[in-house]
Amino acid sequence: MNKGIIACIVLSLLTFMFWKAQNQPQAGDVTMPAGKFNSLSYAPYRSWQSPADKSYPTPAQISRDLALVAGQTNGIRTYSSVEGTLPATLAAIQNGTDIVGLAQKAGLKVWLGIWLSSNPADNAKEMAAGIAEANAYPTTVTRVVVGNEVLLRRDLSVDDLTADIDTVHAQVKQPVAYADVTDFWKQFPQVAPHVDIVMIHFLPYWENTPLSLGASIANIKTTTEQFKALFPGKQLSIGETGWPSRGRSRGGAVPSRVNEAVFLRQFVTLASQEGVDYNLIEAFDQPWKYEDEGVAGANWGLWNTHRIQKFPLTGPVTERPDWRWYALLGALSGCLLFGATGLKNLRLAAPAFALGNGFAIACIGTVPMLYDNWLRLDALVNLPLQAIFAVLAIRRAQAVLSGKILPPPITGAQTLAALRRGKFPFTYDSFWFIFLASAAIFQTLLVFDGRYRDAPMAVFIIPVIAAGIRVWTKDKPKQLGWEEILSANILALFGILDAVIEGGNNLEFVTWSIAAVIMAAPVILAQEAKRGGTKTKRR
Repeated sequence: MNKGIIACIVLSLLTFMFWKAQNQPQAGDVTMPAGKFNSLSYAPYRSWQSPADKSYPTPAQISRDLALVAGQTNGIRTYSSVEGTLPATLAAIQNGTDIVGLAQKAGLKVWLGIWLSSNPADNAKEMAAGIAEANAYPTTVTRVVVGNEVLLRRDLSVDDLTADIDTVHAQVKQPVAYADVTDFWKQFPQVAPHVDIVMIHFLPYWENTPLSLGASIANIKTTTEQFKALFPGKQLSIGETGWPSRGRSRGGAVPSRVNEAVFLRQFVTLASQEGVDYNLIEAFDQPWKYEDEGVAGANWGLWNTHRIQKFPLTGPVTERPDWRWYALLGALSGCLLFGATGLKNLRLAAPAFALGNGFAIACIGTVPMLYDNWLRLDALVNLPLQAIFAVLAIRRAQAVLSGKILPPPITGAQTLAALRRGKFPFTYDSFWFIFLASAAIFQTLLVFDGRYRDAPMAVFIIPVIAAGIRVWTKDKPKQLGWEEILSANILALFGILDAVIEGGNNLEFVTWSIAAVIMAAPVILAQEAKRGGTKTKRR
């Protein structure tokens, strides 16, 4: 017992060292010029609000936002003149309660957006509202952006787009711009004569061939020089650029808090040196974007949804400032799991703490990203199931190592039959099969529709560790049905295939692919052992 307690203390200390090592302050030597940002994209939605379900912030909430961002930026970029609770109606403009009026009170300039879609009636309303707002605030609105990535979305033909731009241009005094990604400016250069400002979007993370953090800044410099030559005499502006703080890796483009800070600092330095006009995306994280763009889409803000700045603009940055709480969770979970075995078999101490830290990783990869009700439901189901399975896994390892007789195996077919009857057998085998089959399904989605899907390590980390323990204890499945065999082979095969698709420089998915193979290993090894035994009998 004393040795078990000492093992808990030592492994708890190692747990804290592990988490601390992952969260050392970084990028303290990456600086940027003092002063405010040129402009920030501004969408006012809180974590419970979304334009999709027509839930909008109040004028008071927006006023607080604008007062906050005014300390860091000279201006904001909006995207619509009609959408939301602060449309540019005549009454709102007269009362100063439209978004530009509130920005003027906060001392901010505005790049006023007019949203164009495939609906001509909606476009007419947008243009009328935007024109009215631009004329009502001639000094606050410094440019009017007519259309955002309209050609990219293929909402309008280039002729219809330029006709709308001309309509607005004729009725406002401010410079007029159109904003789109670089490929579509190159494809449709005939838009340029209709605007005063050629506004390009440069998002290295979303490129078809994603750029690493190191390559992005050099590429931005090269691209701006190319566009100055392509459109001589036109003002060039970077309408959107930034880096996500969370989300799936895309090639060498890795979302992280540190990388977002480094990108912004390096980009602003470049913009200052080159005299580049720019707008950063974006002021606040927007959870509603998760549905269309995955976790990364929800995490481009300088501030999170609680209006807390995610990192300092100078000095070192810590990837997970709250890491100590998760280290504590990992240590406590490890102690409890080892305690569930009686603290006597020291060989179970390290596996128990591996499972405990796995549960902490599951929580840190899930809890901060509960963007909608489906994700909340997933977490409500997944995290308790992983916690239960961690207990079942360490208890099974204890039984195997002590030579106890294991309960009769339950196959995947039997588990599915029980579920159809509305019952769930709370056994190791049933949990094992449910996780294995779920991982195979998720892995299939990653291969065939993976652009916005994250590597699911947090969802399956306990089963992965349990599989490693199972291999270590030589606990091969005794009875296999086609359900287990099919799930394991799909998981392993598609895991390897996904690593090839993502590329060797995508360490997140390489790691997940290794984990997928480990998770499938007990079934595959049991298959191979069975084949070897069959061949021996034939001989």
